[in-house]
Amino acid sequence: MSDRPASRRTVLAGVAGTAASLAGCISTSPQPPGASAATDDGGGGGGSATVLKLGGSSTVYPIANRGGSFWNSNPPPSDEEYWGPSEYGIATNERLADYFASKYGFEATGGASPPFRVSVGLSHSGTGLEKVEAGQVDIGNASAPVAAEFPERSEEELSKFTNHVVGVDAQPIVVSKEIYDAGVTELTGEQVRAIYRGDVTSWSEIDAYDGPDREIQAIGRSVGSGTDTAFRANLLGSPDADMSGVDIRRGQNQQVKATVSRSDNAIAYMALAFVDQQAAPAISLTFEGTTYTPGENLSDPGYPLARDLHCYTWEGTSKKEAAFLHMLISDFGQQNFVAFAGYSKLTDERQQEELDKLPDQ
Repeated sequence: MSDRPASRRTVLAGVAGTAASLAGCISTSPQPPGASAATDDGGGGGGSATVLKLGGSSTVYPIANRGGSFWNSNPPPSDEEYWGPSEYGIATNERLADYFASKYGFEATGGASPPFRVSVGLSHSGTGLEKVEAGQVDIGNASAPVAAEFPERSEEELSKFTNHVVGVDAQPIVVSKEIYDAGVTELTGEQVRAIYRGDVTSWSEIDAYDGPDREIQAIGRSVGSGTDTAFRANLLGSPDADMSGVDIRRGQNQQVKATVSRSDNAIAYMALAFVDQQAAPAISLTFEGTTYTPGENLSDPGYPLARDLHCYTWEGTSKKEAAFLHMLISDFGQQNFVAFAGYSKLTDERQQEELDKLPDQ
């Protein structure tokens, strides 16, 4: 946290809710009946015969949690709202989880129960990776590469983590609604760097700003979160780049959104899936001569804050892990979990590369 005077900070009541209270509040869409995949932290004995456990990144959480909810409900192919395999070129009479699990030798239960259940915890990338290494979860969700999360590790140590990319996030810059309405609808990469390094501390120093004098409240993610690591690496040049301009840090994307929406002077970075143009509007970012605008071209290769979304397994990938990951990576999963959450789907080439990483069926 910054050691600037307390006047730099706006006191915001009711923002720092626990991960447990947030876990059920991410998706505004209906989930399959009785299919919750959420847990409080994803902890507790990975490798269970009956439960596949995931934990980690709040950025990957909307993908994994919705996927887990669908899996646990195991809808029949006649339930086109949640399954409808023929739409994706899949010829099967099996229920959703039964279909993907059967690819890896699991037998159907004969009813709505899946061959194994899925639970999804919410923390951040570093915690998810630590838990998968410790055997507390089967899959560690991360929004930054393991090498960036653990830069002190050797290649041999890092090689024990098996990487599965399930989607792509174009991380936006957001500001308080009052700042947006005062004219700050676009910033340059240099301006954002200056704010987070502590070189620019007042909105009046931004030419586009046309409002009352306000100090900048720079919000960051918790150190160790994949969103923070990716932001430092992609925009500031290094996973451990100086960010002395940060006034307050939040543990999850949901908390960042709540903080920005309750402030009149904030700037923040967060996952694209959590943008709310009415409460915490995303702004354009001009980088190396190109302007990247939310809803238009953030998925372009040149956007500096684009990053892969990862599901890491430990020392290879079990068939239970592969079954669930296959669902996420499939055309069905890319549309219903990745695109639904507001992220970019894998290209056909990358999708095939990820499927090829999974164990033989």
